[in-house]
Amino acid sequence: MLLPEQISVNMQTDYSEKGGCVKTILVAIDFSDATPPAINHAANLAAQFKSKVWLIHVAQPEPDFVGYKAGPQHVRDQVAHEIHREHERLQILEQQMREKGLDASALLIQGPTQEKILQEIERLKVDLVIMGSHGHGAMRHLLVGSVTEGVLRKAPCPVLIIPCHHNAH
Repeated sequence: MLLPEQISVNMQTDYSEKGGCVKTILVAIDFSDATPPAINHAANLAAQFKSKVWLIHVAQPEPDFVGYKAGPQHVRDQVAHEIHREHERLQILEQQMREKGLDASALLIQGPTQEKILQEIERLKVDLVIMGSHGHGAMRHLLVGSVTEGVLRKAPCPVLIIPCHHNAH
């Protein structure tokens, strides 16, 4: 879990001289090792541009069960517990950014990850998307695809991909 002291804001780089204005940043959060570097880059950019930061986590939709409309009760309870836990973790990240003086809001939505991220980019009028990359191999990409690649190809705004092995300071 990302702790408050792990969010670092580096004011030495002046992004405002790079041209353009970034009013709204969306950070796609999956709570993996790719999350802290993506959040740190977003914090740096948001501090420079005085941007609004949206921390977005897409929870997987409930699985479909043959013969059940919403699935067995124990599975629904388990999914609800996991979504509640993810919501709490997202709220902690939002609070950590706010403690650093950043304008941040957390949003947990449920559904197909790539589709939901792209919908929120449009709805929130996002200027920049920041996503962590897990750097999985080509075989996994062929088998399951890549949310990051899909967002990169279809987003109407720039997408900054941060590799999870990159240490953001």
